[in-house]
Amino acid sequence: MQFNTDGYDCYQNALAERVNGILKNEFLLNKPKDLAEARKMVKQSIHIYNGLRPHQSLKYKTPDAVHQAFFNQPKIGE
Repeated sequence: MQFNTDGYDCYQNALAERVNGILKNEFLLNKPKDLAEARKMVKQSIHIYNGLRPHQSLKYKTPDAVHQAFFNQPKIGE
């Protein structure tokens, strides 16, 4: 995963640091043997974080479930 920051917005760096911290502290507990394994581990971690792990700030729903519910709402006037 790559983050593109332009260096002008302090919130961009904060987001990148948050994601890096979550990956290091919660998911990447074993050192990968090579880049391919590291990529696989990060991909699995993102899947767990977004699709399987409930978040307290989302009332114990997953980010994927909240995102899906938001985009499946009827449009105004339908």
